[in-house]
Amino acid sequence: MEIVAGPISSCSKEHQKVYQQWFSVADSDGDARITGNDAIKFFAMSELSRSDLKQVWALADTKRQGYLGFKEFVTAMQLISLAQAGHELTSDLLSNAVIEDIQLPVMVGLDVLLAKKKIVTAYVEPEFNGSLSPQRQSLPTSNWFGSKSSKKVPLTAVTSIIDGLKRLYLEKLKPLENTYRFHDFVSPPMTSSDFDAKPMVMLLGQYSTGKTTFIKHLLKCDYPGAHIGPEPTTDRFVVVMSGPDERSIPGNTVAVQADMPFTGLTNFGGAFLSKFQCSQLPHPLLEHITFVDTPGVLSGEKQRTQRSYDFTGVISWFAAKCDMILLLFDPHKLDISDEFKRVIASLHGHDDKIRVVLNKANQVDTQQLMRVYGALMWSLGKVLNTPEVSRVYIGSFNDKPINEEAVGPVGRDLFEKEQNDLLNDLKDIPKKACDRRINEFIKRARAAKIHAYIISHLKKEMPSMIGKSKTQQRLIDNLEDEYVKVQREFHLPAGDFPCVEQFREVLSSYSIEKFEKLKPKMIQAVDDMLGYDIPELLKNFRNPYE
Repeated sequence: MEIVAGPISSCSKEHQKVYQQWFSVADSDGDARITGNDAIKFFAMSELSRSDLKQVWALADTKRQGYLGFKEFVTAMQLISLAQAGHELTSDLLSNAVIEDIQLPVMVGLDVLLAKKKIVTAYVEPEFNGSLSPQRQSLPTSNWFGSKSSKKVPLTAVTSIIDGLKRLYLEKLKPLENTYRFHDFVSPPMTSSDFDAKPMVMLLGQYSTGKTTFIKHLLKCDYPGAHIGPEPTTDRFVVVMSGPDERSIPGNTVAVQADMPFTGLTNFGGAFLSKFQCSQLPHPLLEHITFVDTPGVLSGEKQRTQRSYDFTGVISWFAAKCDMILLLFDPHKLDISDEFKRVIASLHGHDDKIRVVLNKANQVDTQQLMRVYGALMWSLGKVLNTPEVSRVYIGSFNDKPINEEAVGPVGRDLFEKEQNDLLNDLKDIPKKACDRRINEFIKRARAAKIHAYIISHLKKEMPSMIGKSKTQQRLIDNLEDEYVKVQREFHLPAGDFPCVEQFREVLSSYSIEKFEKLKPKMIQAVDDMLGYDIPELLKNFRNPYE
C-alpha cells in the first residue's frame, strides 16, 4: 500500500525551462521563494477570480509555509492552467490529470515583463528524474545561528513562518533560555536545522513487534542496516532519511553535522552514539518524512540488564523532535514491562503525537482478536492514566497478503480500513509539519518561561550569608512544595511544570546562589512573542487571497 505526501508535480523539460523563467520574474527579491505579495502580482495575470486563486494557493502551499518554492510554483501554474480550461479546483485534480496534457497557462502581460527583464535564473538545470528538484539558492537564515553578533535580524529577512520563528527564537526566547540555563535542565539550544528538518516518525515497541518491517512495508524496500528476525535484532537507534545514495553513517559523524537536527544527541555520550546510526537512501517518501527505528524495549529478565546509556532520556529527546510516535504491539506481546512503562512515561507532554498500533493482527482469528484488543486496552489504561480511550489501529503492516481463511471477509475488510486510516494519518504529517513546528515552539516557550520562574524563585529563597548549603539541600528535598509556591505566585498551570525527579537530579549538581534573579523584561518579551508576534506572523503568511 503506497503512501504519497501530496501531489508531486512533474512536467516536460520544455515547460520546466519556461517555469524557471517565470519563477525568476515572480520572485521579486531573489530569495528563491514566492511570498504572498509576489503571488498576488504574478497570479493576477492569469485573470482568474480571487476565489479560484485562493484555492490555487491553498492546494500549492500544502505545508502552510507561507511561501511557494519552485516545485510548489509549478504546481500552482498547472492548477491555473487546469482552472483556465474549466476544471474545478480540487485536492485530487493534479493526481487525476495527465501531466503531459497540461498546457502552459495564459498569463496576460507576462511576455512584456520577460522582454523588459533579462532573465538570470537562480537555478542550475536539474537532473530530471520524475520530480522537480532544482538547486535552490542558499538562504540567509542559515547564517543567523552561526553568527556571534547580537544584532537583531531584520524583518526583511523573514520570508516564511519558519524564518519568523527562527528570528523570534534568537531575539526573544534564546536570551531567556541562556540566562536561566534552560539548555542544561530541559533541552539543548535550537539550531537552524531543527527548524528546517523534515517531519519525523518514531516507532517504539518490544522486540519482534514489527517496527523495522513496518518501515520496510512503507518504503517497499530494505534500508541500509535493516535487520529483521524473531529475536532482538535492531540493537541501535536508526534514523532512516533521504540521501543521494544508499549508505550508513555512524552516530558520531551524524551528531556533529550542522545540517542535521541531531547535534543535541552528543549530550548522551559516546556509549549512545556507538548505538546510533543514520541510514540514507533515495526514496520519494523519505523526501517528506524521516523515520526513527528504535531498539526493542526489553521485558522479563532481559530488562534487568543495564543499558550503557540513558535509554529513556534518548526516547524523550526524540519524542520532542518527532511529529508522530507509533507504539507497536503484537497479539503475543501485550504485557507492558517496567522498562516499557518508563519509556511511555518519558513521552509525557507529547500525548497528542502518540498512535497505538496492534500489528500482526492476522496471526489470530476474529474471536481471538476481539479478546486481544480488550486485553490491550486494559493494559494501556493502566499505564497511560487517562480517562480517554486510546485510538488503536489494527492491521498487519508487512508485505504478506491477508489470510482471509483465518480472519474471514469481515476481518479482511477491517484490516484494510484500519491500515488506510493509519496511512492517511501518516500522509497528513508533511501537510501539518509547519503547524507542528509552531505548536512545539509555543510549548518550548511556555516551558522556558516556567523554568525561569522556578530558577529565580529558588535563587530568591537562598540566604545572603549563612546556611547556604543547608538551604540548598532543603530546597532540593522539598522541590514539590517549591513548585506549588511558584504556581500560586504566578498563577501558572500545574500541568506545565517539569518532572520533579528529573529537575531535582540536574539541580543537585548546581549552586543555586549562582542563578539569576527574575528579570521581568525577559519574561515580558516572551509574553509579547506569544501574545502578539506569533499571531502577527501567522497573519502575514496566511493565504494571501483570504
